[in-house]
Amino acid sequence: MSKKTPSGERVVRCPACGNDSIYAPSNPYRPFCSARCKGIDLGAWANEEFRMPAEAPPEDEPFGDPKIQ
Repeated sequence: MSKKTPSGERVVRCPACGNDSIYAPSNPYRPFCSARCKGIDLGAWANEEFRMPAEAPPEDEPFGDPKIQ
């Protein structure tokens, strides 16, 4: 359950720092609390820190779409 401000805007946790962040059109950085947190997240994304682990294909398998081969 999220909190609300007196004006009725929803308050959520900032994904970067964990502090409270107003999730409303009045916050141009939403869901982040500040430009700094938004920049930190963008930098992590650009450095490929949010990659999903994947297994490498076996050495004897050809690369590409198996339907085409």
